Amino acid sequence: MPYNIAMVSDFFFPQPGGVESHIYQVSSKLIDRGHKVIIITHAYKGRTGVRYLTNGLKVYHVPFFVIYRETTFPTVFSFFPMFRNIIIREQIEIVHGHVSLSSFCAEAILHARTMGLRTVFTDHSLFGFADAGSILTNKLLKFTLSDVDHAICVSHTCKENTVLRASLDPLMVSVIPNAVVAENFRPLSYNPRGSQSITGSPDPRPAPTPIGPNDTITIVVISRLFYNKGTDLLIAAIPRILAANPNIRFIIAGSGPKAIDLEQMLERNVLQDKVEMLGSIRHEEVRDVMVRGHIYLHPSLTEAFGTVIVEAASCGLYVVCTRVGGIPEVLPQHMTTFAKPEEDDLVFATGKAIAALRSNKVRTDRFHDQVKMMYSWQDVAERTERVYQGVTGDISPEEFYGYYPGQGWEASGDRVRSFALIDRLKRYYGCGVWAGKLFCLCVVIDFLIYVFLEMWFPRANIDIARSWPKKQPAGKSRVSTDRSQTRNHSLGS
Repeated sequence: MPYNIAMVSDFFFPQPGGVESHIYQVSSKLIDRGHKVIIITHAYKGRTGVRYLTNGLKVYHVPFFVIYRETTFPTVFSFFPMFRNIIIREQIEIVHGHVSLSSFCAEAILHARTMGLRTVFTDHSLFGFADAGSILTNKLLKFTLSDVDHAICVSHTCKENTVLRASLDPLMVSVIPNAVVAENFRPLSYNPRGSQSITGSPDPRPAPTPIGPNDTITIVVISRLFYNKGTDLLIAAIPRILAANPNIRFIIAGSGPKAIDLEQMLERNVLQDKVEMLGSIRHEEVRDVMVRGHIYLHPSLTEAFGTVIVEAASCGLYVVCTRVGGIPEVLPQHMTTFAKPEEDDLVFATGKAIAALRSNKVRTDRFHDQVKMMYSWQDVAERTERVYQGVTGDISPEEFYGYYPGQGWEASGDRVRSFALIDRLKRYYGCGVWAGKLFCLCVVIDFLIYVFLEMWFPRANIDIARSWPKKQPAGKSRVSTDRSQTRNHSLGS
């Protein structure tokens, strides 16, 4: 059964990044499967109001104040009137938030539950438990997920992290990885004939000409230049890699506060002729940069998945990356060389990868076909759709959570979140001695604002937006116009 879905996050195009690409690709594939999907994000420079993207994907750019790294200033309640208007106009049934640090995501999930909508949350990040920033972030995540219907994580490591941070029932968290459009990340000399499958069947193509000892090897780095992306580690490792390995060249694309430190290192060591700085690039330019290299270096200190390393492998690059977070789950070992997040080990791993390429021990010409068989956005959309079916009750809790008679446990009724205010307050009250009371106060105020809006700005005065015309897939029924309104009014029934 088709659904009306709102994807909500502070992070979306035109800003480049893995989260932005994930939201767009999943939304586009869900539309192909017959669902209606809209995006709600904040206004970017040159992007305000309502925009339409490919495949009829509608984007609402809400004008809110941005404070840091494209995250809006958290106001908790001021977003509610505009959010309610959009939800009613588009007849939304499911609100799907992305990224734990997104203010829009946290507020949208709170407001959606107050309006009687089903909610889903996708976590793309990993956080610690000791420093002040992590403690504050984890408390915010606990607030966001206390009343969410289901959560999705992009790797098993990310799931373990999220379950611990938000004290969730593990059965309420699914693992759905990111993917890549392999056709958009082809090597320069791609030959699809005789491709080797991941099962190891013979490949009749001749081995590529090995890289000689005097041939130049180019190492590509495409990343936001922030501390958590390992920029300091990169700055320390580049001079040592260049000193130990002649005929090496770096191409670095990305921007951020650490860019000035990187430029100072190049000037201090006089490496401008060895390292090319491209600055910020658009996502559609990533492939053109990657195919100029032989090795992709990913020195991140924390990573839930790392879509960029899948894109690099699809382009035929050998990947050198740190063994952190969910990165070891992403690619098979023959495509990667792992290093500890330490300077010495990163230099050693990079030297090992250079030696492997020069000796022709790695068949990078096979990577593209193998990656194409591993990851698919269509598969991600189908698995996400199953989550929607589970939270809306279109499939039984036993089927969704994997419970079958005779297994020794019963499906907990708490996994089906009640919209009753008293039940919601019970869930929030358990978030902490002081935080629980504060969260309950927020929920009560949000409910009172909702009652006020329903009385003074009735739904009948809000025009219903016409959906983008599209051909319904075979076997898909049309969305009834009153189904979402019935669910929206369930709180007052």
